[in-house]
Amino acid sequence: MELGRATLLKEQQLKDQFDNLEKHTQSGIEFVERYSKFVKERSDIEISYAKQIRNLSKKYQPKKNSREEEENKYTSCRAFLSTLNELNDYAGQHEVIAENLTSQIITELSRYLTELKAERKSHFHDGRKAQQQIESLWKQLESSKRRFERDCKEADRAQQYFERMDADINVTKADVEKARQQAQMRHQIAADSKTEYSNYLTKFNQEQNEHYYTLIPNIFQKLQEMEERRIERVGVSMKTYAEVDREVLPIVGKCLDGMTKAAESIEPKTDSKQVVESYKSGFEPPGDVEFEDYGPGQTMKRTVSETSLSNSRGEAKERPGGGKSKGKLWPFIKNKNKGSGPEDFSHLPPEQRRKKLQAKIDDINKDIQKEMDQKDALTKMKGVYEKNPQMGDPASVDPRLVEMAMNIEKLQSEVQKFEGWLAEVEGRLPSRSDPPRRQSGLYESQNSNSTMVDNNCAQDRESSPDGSYTEEQSSETQVKVAIANTPEFDDEFDDGDEETLPTIGTCKAVYSFEGHNEGTISVTEGELLFVIEQDKGDGWTRIRRNEEEEGYVPTSYVEVFLETNTKGAMTYI
Repeated sequence: MELGRATLLKEQQLKDQFDNLEKHTQSGIEFVERYSKFVKERSDIEISYAKQIRNLSKKYQPKKNSREEEENKYTSCRAFLSTLNELNDYAGQHEVIAENLTSQIITELSRYLTELKAERKSHFHDGRKAQQQIESLWKQLESSKRRFERDCKEADRAQQYFERMDADINVTKADVEKARQQAQMRHQIAADSKTEYSNYLTKFNQEQNEHYYTLIPNIFQKLQEMEERRIERVGVSMKTYAEVDREVLPIVGKCLDGMTKAAESIEPKTDSKQVVESYKSGFEPPGDVEFEDYGPGQTMKRTVSETSLSNSRGEAKERPGGGKSKGKLWPFIKNKNKGSGPEDFSHLPPEQRRKKLQAKIDDINKDIQKEMDQKDALTKMKGVYEKNPQMGDPASVDPRLVEMAMNIEKLQSEVQKFEGWLAEVEGRLPSRSDPPRRQSGLYESQNSNSTMVDNNCAQDRESSPDGSYTEEQSSETQVKVAIANTPEFDDEFDDGDEETLPTIGTCKAVYSFEGHNEGTISVTEGELLFVIEQDKGDGWTRIRRNEEEEGYVPTSYVEVFLETNTKGAMTYI
């Protein structure tokens, strides 16, 4: 009985230990899950932070074609731009942290948790199975023990009954024999139960010894090793957590070094010189104000505005050579010209106007070069089509070529206009020796009359209330002077003194042309006319409709067919 109580006590204690271990290992798994969740939230914070940093960097990047982009010529603005770029790289390192936390910790811990749960389940399954087996043996032992006890009692009762029967003289011999046999049978059954009980006891003791000294210790050992690996894995993850941050520190340091270098590259004197260069007006300081004495019958001169320094000091003064000088703008006086101003930038001080005009000329020249490159490409394509008609129709390229020729002519006219204004600002005008920039006979003699144009422009500016002139006035004056003083036009369009030119070919109008200027003639698309003078390189062809109507049209607007006696063969232009 004492042995049974001890065994039951051990089983109860073992069961309690399994329950405690099960709770502890479950708590360990929950701790790993909690730590994994912590790392994931840190990763999300890094991603969110990197996104906000990138958005901040993008927000303060200079916009294209804006005042901020123009200010990048200053070292302080360039330093700020470098700081923004470094900040963008800095944000990238936080994205690297988030990526490494996810790949090296979160993903690994998730996989490890799956394995840990499976291993823990297996160990406790083995432990419960061992417990169930020992409990089953214990029940068998107890059953055989009770059976042995019962059989022994039955054998004792049968023996006592036989002895009473044998002592009773009134009982027959047959009844005594029967009682004796019954007692012997019961003793045999008791002996068999004893043997069975002994066997079960031996087996149980062996199994119990193996259970408590082999199976359960092995299971506990495996649970202990599993727990130690879990704790070690958490430690490795924590170390990796720190290493992930440490790995990006060199690059983060370079980003910070870049910001420091950008800050050290700021040069106040260079920036101030840039400001001076950008906004210097080129005006000369005004002269001394003359003393005006007051006398009887004399009236002192009045300025346009007695309350404005810029108006009073900016009054026109007589030049030695005649004419008036333009009013000077004083520093710290607000310029009242708002908006973009006239096309010739006459509202700007001379130096600023020169820079604007030069920049405009450079931009137009780039456009001209671009158009000429495209025209050359289309011309080559047309040549290919002419040699290989199966590749395309050469005539399909003509409208685009005509359009490009018109664009180039227009742009070159613009360049000539702005160069005239630039020459005026720089105190010089194109001379006769300058290479011609025109594309039509309309501007043939513009260079030869540039001095007159300049004088007219100056007079126009003086007639303006604020001392400036508009692009429309100057352009109109240039055109009028050019047309009025062009010997070429005087010679070519003097019908009374000129002989009638012979016809050298025919032409067909590809586009309609309205000839509003003197010397030109209007044509309608598809109209057939006579050619009396070829294009001499200025982009114009002289044609005749009848004996009374003739004039010039743009060469790009007509298809010309010269007669064979003129060029030796029929020629298409």
